[in-house]
Amino acid sequence: MDYRKKTVVASVAGLTLEGMDIMFISFAMSMIIAQFHISMVSGGLISSITNIGMLVGGTIFGILADRYGRVKIFTYSILLFAIGTALTGLATNMEQVYLFRFIAGLGAGGEYGIGMALVAEAWPKDKQGRASSYVSIGAQYGVILAALLSAMILPTWGWRGLFLVGLVPVLFAFIVRKNLNESPVWLEAQKQKQLMSKQAKLKQLFVTPRTSVTTVALAIMATVQIAGYNGLMIWLPSMLQQSQGLSVSNSALWTISTAVGMIAGMLTFGQFMDRFGTKRTYGIFLSASALAVFLYAYASGSTALLLGGAVVGFFSNGMFAGYGALISNYYPIEIRSTATNTIFNFGRALGGLSPILVGYILQYTNVTVAMGYLAVLYCVSLLAMISLKKDKGNQRQIKILTKVESY
Repeated sequence: MDYRKKTVVASVAGLTLEGMDIMFISFAMSMIIAQFHISMVSGGLISSITNIGMLVGGTIFGILADRYGRVKIFTYSILLFAIGTALTGLATNMEQVYLFRFIAGLGAGGEYGIGMALVAEAWPKDKQGRASSYVSIGAQYGVILAALLSAMILPTWGWRGLFLVGLVPVLFAFIVRKNLNESPVWLEAQKQKQLMSKQAKLKQLFVTPRTSVTTVALAIMATVQIAGYNGLMIWLPSMLQQSQGLSVSNSALWTISTAVGMIAGMLTFGQFMDRFGTKRTYGIFLSASALAVFLYAYASGSTALLLGGAVVGFFSNGMFAGYGALISNYYPIEIRSTATNTIFNFGRALGGLSPILVGYILQYTNVTVAMGYLAVLYCVSLLAMISLKKDKGNQRQIKILTKVESY
């Protein structure tokens, strides 16, 4: 297997485990709420705390990956993620659940940006869209795997058994470390004096006015992406169990249908991105997402719910495929992992608050209001995307700043 394919396989596996872990929360939510006697808002806080951990871990591991190597730090982040996930299954109170989810988030936050940086550095620009889409599909493999495991494990072993599966990433971490070499592009960059270990700094994401606008716009887009995903996937299975009278197995079928739509959307998005350009592709998908989410509020019946879920997944989460290539292409190699991890995990942390708000909306209003809220978010993301412009002097000025600071 050549190096390009290895980077994709490693990144896909990492996102698969992460996607599985996130959906474990969704399927286990009702059991956790019942066991610890908490409100729906407190339940939504579990996901939010996980995403805050992702922001902290993503920033730390992103900087470390730019300084000390992609593969080495990628391995450590997965090990920490596995430990936090497994410990969640041993929690005896909600305080411990929150703590262990934060630890899991620290590790999960690091692997996304590092994996995307590896892929961006291994693939040519005219194929980065589809390569990024291949990686992003990993999260949906995780969703499907979580749905299947939940249907089998929850009725017998309960929610704790799900999280003990988190020990699996430990084996994966050692396999990655053994079979994946360091990024040749990163190794070459380290030979240049201006790209020494002190170069990765958060302020480099705001080194020029144009770069600052780009960083903020990308952070808004990432926030909306995560807010939409969490708002849909965290609460809808539980909501369908209550409003439509679906069993855990049937709601798992809805989740699988939605995930299949997401996979198809991601593959399509990657192809469109390479052929028609980033801004045009995001414009189409963001507009369609706002419309699809709003109309889905009026779906009824099992067939409409399944097909509608697939359509919503196709557009709203098909866009997830482009973020790795999108963010990576706006920043030079010396801060690529830092930028990707920090920006996307900022979106995870802020967008991760969405389950709290959606839970509040569902508790005091109805699903139509909740879906309307998500539709508005996609319109905001569309405006942020329109503002994106590349700063031709960005890379040059960052290198100058780095060189000066190294003296």
